[in-house]
Amino acid sequence: MELFTGWADAGLLGLFLASFLAATILPFSSEALLAAMAFGPWGTAALLLTASIGNTLGGMTNYGLGRWVPEGKLMRRLRVDPGKAERWNVLVRRYGSWCALLCWLPVIGDPIAIALGLFRVRFWPVLFLMFIGKAARYAVVLALLRGW
Repeated sequence: MELFTGWADAGLLGLFLASFLAATILPFSSEALLAAMAFGPWGTAALLLTASIGNTLGGMTNYGLGRWVPEGKLMRRLRVDPGKAERWNVLVRRYGSWCALLCWLPVIGDPIAIALGLFRVRFWPVLFLMFIGKAARYAVVLALLRGW
């Protein structure tokens, strides 16, 4: 937990930034920081909203990458093989914005968000459902730590 002491000292702004970075394609974990801060002076609602909003905005950054970076350039840069891209296309076409509920998942959450943007799923439903999924994950973490 020593690694996260500096972030915790930064308070809710540090949690927001950590949550944002954790949702981008950068390898970073916000749950450990949230866990450290759960034992601090911050209220549950403040922690939940800060982490959820930051993580959702980070996830929407991935959505934006998929939406606005030219498809060919994005696929080359991320080294996505065409077969895998087609499987993501089928998944997104089948379930649409509901896929955003799973953007909190490790490893596949970022590609889901990128695919939602790439295949032009509507912005507002993605934003809303992504927030719900990410907030639910943080709520579970806080519930386990604070003994709800």
